[in-house]
Order: sequence, then C-alpha cells, then structure tokens
Amino acid sequence: MDVIRSFIQSSTPKAKLTVAAIAAGVIVLGFTMMKIAGQPDYATVLTGLNPAQTGKLTSALDKKGIKWELQNNGTAIAVDKGQMQDARVALAGQGMPGQMQPGFEIFDKQKLGASDFQQQVMYQRALEGQLAQTIGQIDGVSGAQVQLVLPQEQLFQDQQSASRAGVLLTTDGTLQPGAVRGIATLVSNSVKGLSSQNVSITDQTGALMWPTSTDGGGGLSKQAADMRASQSLEGQLNALLVQTLGPGKGQIQVNADVNANRQTQDAVTYANKGVALSDHKEQEALKGGGGGGGGGAAGAAGNIPTYAQGAAGGGNSNYTHKVQDDTFGVSKKVDHTQIAPGAVNKQHVSVVLDKSVPPADVNALKQAIQTAAGIDAKRGDTLSVTQVAFAKPKAPKPAVVGSILSYLKFVGLGFAMLIFLFFMKRHLKRREGEELTSPTWLRELEAPVSLAELEAGNTSVLPAVNSSPLRAQVDELAARDPEKIAHQVRAWMSEA
Repeated sequence: MDVIRSFIQSSTPKAKLTVAAIAAGVIVLGFTMMKIAGQPDYATVLTGLNPAQTGKLTSALDKKGIKWELQNNGTAIAVDKGQMQDARVALAGQGMPGQMQPGFEIFDKQKLGASDFQQQVMYQRALEGQLAQTIGQIDGVSGAQVQLVLPQEQLFQDQQSASRAGVLLTTDGTLQPGAVRGIATLVSNSVKGLSSQNVSITDQTGALMWPTSTDGGGGLSKQAADMRASQSLEGQLNALLVQTLGPGKGQIQVNADVNANRQTQDAVTYANKGVALSDHKEQEALKGGGGGGGGGAAGAAGNIPTYAQGAAGGGNSNYTHKVQDDTFGVSKKVDHTQIAPGAVNKQHVSVVLDKSVPPADVNALKQAIQTAAGIDAKRGDTLSVTQVAFAKPKAPKPAVVGSILSYLKFVGLGFAMLIFLFFMKRHLKRREGEELTSPTWLRELEAPVSLAELEAGNTSVLPAVNSSPLRAQVDELAARDPEKIAHQVRAWMSEA
C-alpha cells in the first residue's frame, strides 16, 4: 500500500489520469467478459416446428424454469446446454414432435445430372414431407410422420401392386374420432392408386387407429381406449380450469373405464294380439229317399244277407260333414343393432385446487366439472375435490459455469489482465524515468559553491541564469509543471 501511495503522490496529473483511464478500461473489459462468459450457451433442441405449436412448448419450458430462445423465425427452439436433459423431459410431456420432414421445397436444391431413380426417391420424400406438414396442421396433432410405398408401374394390370401408406401421429389427447377418417381420406386422395383401406394410422402408443375393425377383433386395445378417453376428457376439464382460475391454480386427473368391444345386438318384439293368417273350410252333404226295391242293391246289402236284414226298412237320409281349418299367428319385429366401441362404463375424476381458491369458487367449480364430465353416480362414477397448498415454482438459478471450457475463460481473462498490468506498469516506469531526468540547468544549479565566494559577490561561479534564453526555459518549465519543480526542491531539502 505504501508503494502504491508513494507512486500516486509522485505521479504527475497526466500520469494519474492515464492510470485511471487504464483502470476504468480494465474494469469495463472485465465486466464485459464476465457478462459474456455468464450468458447461457444455447443449443438447438427442436427444429422444423409449426409456429402455432411454439407457444405451448415454450410454456412447458417456462414452468420448469428452463431458459430458451427462438430461432429460424420461430420454427426452432434452443435451450441452455446445461438444461438440455430437463428440456427434453419437459417437451416430451407435451408430445414433443420430431424433426419435420421436408416437403416439395426439397426440389429447390436439386442437383444436375440426377438419375430417374434419384428423381423418384426425391419425389417420394417430398410427397411424404408435404403430407406430414399438412397433417400436422390438424387440431390435436402435434407431429406426424408419413411413409409411402409407391410401386413401379407395370405393363400388365394384373402384375401391378397397390400403393400403401403408413402414418405415425403424435397427439395431445384432443384428436376427434372423425379426424382419423379425414386423415386417411386425405392421404389416399393425395397419392395415385392408394385406397383408404391401404392406409394404416397409429398413434405414439402404437395403437392402431385406422383402419378400424368391423368384427370387434382388430379395434383399439382396452388400454389404449381407456387412455384416449381419459386424456381427451382431462384436456377439456383442465382447459376449463385454466380459463376460470388461471394457470397454476389447479390440476385435474381422469381415470376412465371404456368398453372397447364392438358388439351386435338383436332384439325381437312380439305384438300383443294374434292375427289370422289363413282360413280353410270344407262341407259335405248327402240326402236320400226310403223303400225297398227289387233286383238287389249293389254293395254290402246285396252280397251279405245278414247285413241286408238289419238294414231293411224304409226312410229318408240327410248326411252333412263340415271341416274348418284356421291358422293364427303373432306378429314380431326383429332389430339388428351394431354397438360401436367407446361407451364409458365408469369414470373417476380427481380435482386438486390451490389453497388460494375461495370456498365459493370451489363449490361452483365442483358443480361445473360434474356437469362437464357427465358424472353418473348410478354407474359408479366418482368426483373428488381437494384443496392443498401448491408448491411455489423455484426461481431459475443463475447459470453456473460447469464445463472446463467455461473455467478456462475466467483463467484466461485473469492471466490477460495480469499481463496487461505488467506491461503498463513497465511502460509507466520507463516514462517516469524519462520525465524526471534532471535538465542541464538543474545540474548546474546543483554544483557546489562556497559561502565565501557568495559573500565576496563573485558571480562568475554561478551559472548564467540571468541570460534571457535560459531564464525563458526556466520560466516555461515552472509554468508548465510546477509540481515537478516543487518535487525537486523537496528532494534537495531532504538531502540537506
């Protein structure tokens, strides 16, 4: 400290100003370097995004306290390298889409001399990418991948194979059932020779969404159907909760039990009264007169004597025979009903609200959620509402330099500052030595003169200070730098 104090006291105002400027420059440079080194180093985590989906993804990053920035006009997201793993987990919860396939813009960079096979492959890739981009714009779809099988054209029709397509959808649980059929129709109408039955659509869980089965054996699995119904209802209820209370005030979880079986039901209905279907009647009548006759009668009376004696006698005969056959029946009605899968057997809804929500709002929300979810106590549905104190989100910690390269930045900065100060001090010492060199007139004044010679008035021993050029130089030096003259006088006094 004494050396620094003496250095400051012995320095000229110009030297002091130079040192102050250098110190200020070093401080500003160090602050700038520290700010640059402390800034997060961003790395791209997603590219080829639909700008309409960017807001949902950035909101998920903000909830986790992850620093991010948009790139490529909002179609790419970059995050801090130190938070890359956390960012991937947060985005996966939102159905993180992969890199979008390129569409027909692939032909913008077409190379010369491409073969027919290369042209065909590029066209197939472009068509796949264009379909994926189009499907990604449908509500409820956060990402899509399309794979096409386009066979080569054959000379004979019986040797031509059909085109096929496979679509992988990444959904957020709000995809409408009719949208799957629309996607299949869109793909089939966009590819030559492709029918909708040759299009297969699956979701991120691997469940087959298209084509649907009509015999109940190839539809959605029970687990996939339950998950889809739960996610769909959960998304709708959470949206209602956010619009009512705002973000971070509540969360809804739905567990639905869905009947995924396709059934056929036959119903037979009979009428209350029967009706006559047919009416058949027959009638036979025989009439005759009495009295015996000669000559004998043909038949049993003429051939059997005893029979003729018993039947002898006169009289009239009147014989009538009636037959009636009626058929009755009861009308009936047979109904064949095909029950589509998706009926809810029962569902359980759990609502968790923050303690800051007023009790009056809690009761109103309970009634609204019960109505919106279609809670039916008769089939076993339950609704539970709980209030707990939500954990406050932690403030994002400042970026801590954790890599060796970041530490080397600080070491290099400190080493550069030391070198700078060393050479600056050496330069100032050199300049100080040059400026404090005694001029000729001072060396002449320092020459010893005896007191007897001064008393005798011998002025020949004194330098010619009264000469006009030398005096002018002395006056100019005293006027320009009086502190240096005073410093020299103090040095003489200390030596005496």
